[in-house]
Amino acid sequence: MSKKKNKDNIKEKNTAKTKQKKKAVKNNQENKKPLTNEELLVLEKDKNLRLFAEFENFRKRTAKEKLELFSTANKDIMTILLPIIDNFERSIKANNYSEEDGPVLIYNQLKSELNKKGLNPMDDPIGKELDTDYHEAITRIPATKDSDKGKIIDVIEKGYLLGDKVLRYAKVVVANKE
Repeated sequence: MSKKKNKDNIKEKNTAKTKQKKKAVKNNQENKKPLTNEELLVLEKDKNLRLFAEFENFRKRTAKEKLELFSTANKDIMTILLPIIDNFERSIKANNYSEEDGPVLIYNQLKSELNKKGLNPMDDPIGKELDTDYHEAITRIPATKDSDKGKIIDVIEKGYLLGDKVLRYAKVVVANKE
């Protein structure tokens, strides 16, 4: 029997016993008899168990919320930085900067720091089939070769992943299958 089923069975047995003892306590209260030490102990144990379970749920919930907060804060800042990275790339390409020029050095430093935080560009999809989990088809154009049909032939905007989740889909041009 699995551990979870075993725990569930123990909980059910303990719950049944607790219900019986609570019923006895309630009957005693209705009869105006003072509670015995055993009955008081059962009540306190039940309160303690419930308080502990509530605290465990609270602890798990806050830990989960904290993780989500860090990931969403990261996601927001990364989304804001993507157009800046795109502009850096366009500027470097338009001005034919070499690897030793200032803008290229700054761009590389920014890119490496963002990589450390989990931001990675998607692999170049040119020549691959359209995968809607990672690509967004902006337009379709007639295929020049039969081998290009249904494949990506150009990338309009590079896609990015934050960890293993898509932060921005790659905007691509696809060759018609017709």
